[in-house]
Amino acid sequence: MPRLQTPARRGFTPNPQRSMHSGPMTIAAPPLRFQDVLRNAQLPAMPQSAMKLLELSQNPDNGPPEFAVPIEADPGLTCQVLKFVNSSYFGFSREINSVKLGITLVGIRTIKNFALWSALFNLMPNPRCGPIDVKLLWQDSLRRAIFARAFARLLGMKEADEVFAAALLQDMAIPILAKEIPQRYLKLFDKRAAQGRRLSELEREEFGWTHAEAAAFICRNWRLPDEFARLIETHCDIDSLVSEGCKDTGRLAVAMAALLPGGGDREWGDRQQFLSLFGQLTAGKGKSARELLTQVDNEHVDFAPSLRTTNPVRRLADHLQPATV
Repeated sequence: MPRLQTPARRGFTPNPQRSMHSGPMTIAAPPLRFQDVLRNAQLPAMPQSAMKLLELSQNPDNGPPEFAVPIEADPGLTCQVLKFVNSSYFGFSREINSVKLGITLVGIRTIKNFALWSALFNLMPNPRCGPIDVKLLWQDSLRRAIFARAFARLLGMKEADEVFAAALLQDMAIPILAKEIPQRYLKLFDKRAAQGRRLSELEREEFGWTHAEAAAFICRNWRLPDEFARLIETHCDIDSLVSEGCKDTGRLAVAMAALLPGGGDREWGDRQQFLSLFGQLTAGKGKSARELLTQVDNEHVDFAPSLRTTNPVRRLADHLQPATV
């Protein structure tokens, strides 16, 4: 934490001989750094099963048999993985009873990312801070993840599992920050509701940083693959990414997902910008915004039960029209 410093004033030089009766000197409070907030939060440790999966993923020679071992050593994770691979999203004709077979059928990266998300889901606090609802936050995160993967594939990316996982985790810092500095975030949530502005925009005004940077810090603290941190770190910067001609499909997809409305939003404040950028980035790809959002809505219905969340009250496609009073 930096030392308190007296703010400099134009044309003013501190005088050690100044009379003690000349009035109090103003001392500026140090800036609030997300690194300090998160260190004070004492982030919980990543479960051993998740750490082992990350370790295994560093060696391309490891296959389903190796990845099945740490999963099967954790009964809770085994249950979640089997429920996941047997969900209607994958639609296998018979029930999958083996973790190894499940990994073989849906892929190592998919299972690894699911296991990571499941582990982090259990670590996140449920802060009592204004309108924040962790269950609703995870619901929104899943919808953004499904969109990010679909959007990345529309732009030509073949392997989009990391994009899916990064979009799932992009807002994971919000409940931690809201728990640690609840009054500051309550003020931001109230402003967002009253003004219809992005949370990240309000965070920059209040703190000089956003929850995207904080989430990337958490990823690196937990030693998650740096690809996650890289994709998450810029998810609030879609304007800059597009204006600078970014060609990184993954970063564009995760940042576009951040423009989607939340499940508790009556109005979609970023609708016009989303539609404009969607048209610009997908020109000639042959799929409209309504078609892609309808696809995301349908996939969410299939995916939600396996990730222990529910479906939003309002579908994304319904948000394409302004809410009626």
